[in-house]
Amino acid sequence: MAIPRYQPIAGPAVLSAGFRPFFLLGALWGATAIPLWLIVYGGSSALPTALDPTVWHVHEMVFGYGAAIVAGFLLTAIANWTGRPLLQGGPLAALVLLWAIGRAAVLLSAWIGASGAALLDLAFPAVFLGVVAREILAGRNWRNLPMLVALTLLLLGNLLVHLEALGLAATAAAGNRLGVATLLMLISFVGGRIIPSFTRNWLAKIRPDASEPSPFGVLDRLALSLTGLALVLWVAQPDEAPANWAAFAAGLALGIRLLRWQGRATLREPLVWILHLGYGWLALGFLLQAVNGFVPLLPPTTALHALTVGGIGTMTLAMMTRVSLGHTGRPLTADAATVAIYSAVTLAALLRLLAPLGGSQYLLLLSLAGAAWSGAFGIFIVFYFRPLTRPRVKPAK
Repeated sequence: MAIPRYQPIAGPAVLSAGFRPFFLLGALWGATAIPLWLIVYGGSSALPTALDPTVWHVHEMVFGYGAAIVAGFLLTAIANWTGRPLLQGGPLAALVLLWAIGRAAVLLSAWIGASGAALLDLAFPAVFLGVVAREILAGRNWRNLPMLVALTLLLLGNLLVHLEALGLAATAAAGNRLGVATLLMLISFVGGRIIPSFTRNWLAKIRPDASEPSPFGVLDRLALSLTGLALVLWVAQPDEAPANWAAFAAGLALGIRLLRWQGRATLREPLVWILHLGYGWLALGFLLQAVNGFVPLLPPTTALHALTVGGIGTMTLAMMTRVSLGHTGRPLTADAATVAIYSAVTLAALLRLLAPLGGSQYLLLLSLAGAAWSGAFGIFIVFYFRPLTRPRVKPAK
């Protein structure tokens, strides 16, 4: 594996690597956007956005929060993959500013106009796609060309949402589904690389007697293929039987794949087992989608929130904490604050799934889920602010 070229910069340490500002601001937006949505959902206020409130909620979780975390991860990972210099300093600040302008533009789109908001919001994913394409092609890193496909799909999904805001097409729901599906496929793909690798490394150091995770093979290819098929059918025909059968097959395959990674042997290290838990939410979410499609006992949003709050929320926070520790020179072990982050996001997912079963207590459970979600990101901001804004710690001699 190539080694990224860290170079000294004259500016603040927070601009020395992409994960630093994008993780901090992404966490801040993740912690803020949910309370804003809950206020609107409860009827207490309205947002100055041209988007339908529910569309805005999904859009900002996917193309706001999700895109920021993807950017922070990819800007760091690509430097590892290619050995090329990290995006730092002024260029990184400009990219972060584009993302922030997009968030403000969408939120205030009823005031500034849908067309202006669309241009300002789409600028970030378009420029970021160009940045990643340049690095992958310049580094001849052909193995990771699928990342360009994923970023193109995120750009397309975002565009579809704005087309409805502009009154040109009724594509907002499909655009949001495409965005969610792309994030889920990225997690399925990248998680399949890092989870067994990190597990294998930890077991080799701490539990050399334990069985190693199974190597990548036919079952892994089948699981990824079924996941891709299930997501394509869900985006195109979410309420049709083929989507439910594909989701059932994908859920089973992902669950079996996860069992082969020896997660039960990693319970002593939260930084490792949280990755297994996050991937487990994907399997559960697909199975819930299938079962509820066959026998509609729960609202359709139950499966969706298992995949998003559980799967995307848990996996992104797991990677944010791990990357923030490892790439700032700190020990790869979870302290009490990190465990609290994982506990809070898990509680948020459970409460969000239970809320529809609460009857008259639905809004209370929904608010508690939102508080747990925002609490997870709030803890991340408070306890990871210092590592993310200070220079990399030099290893002890």
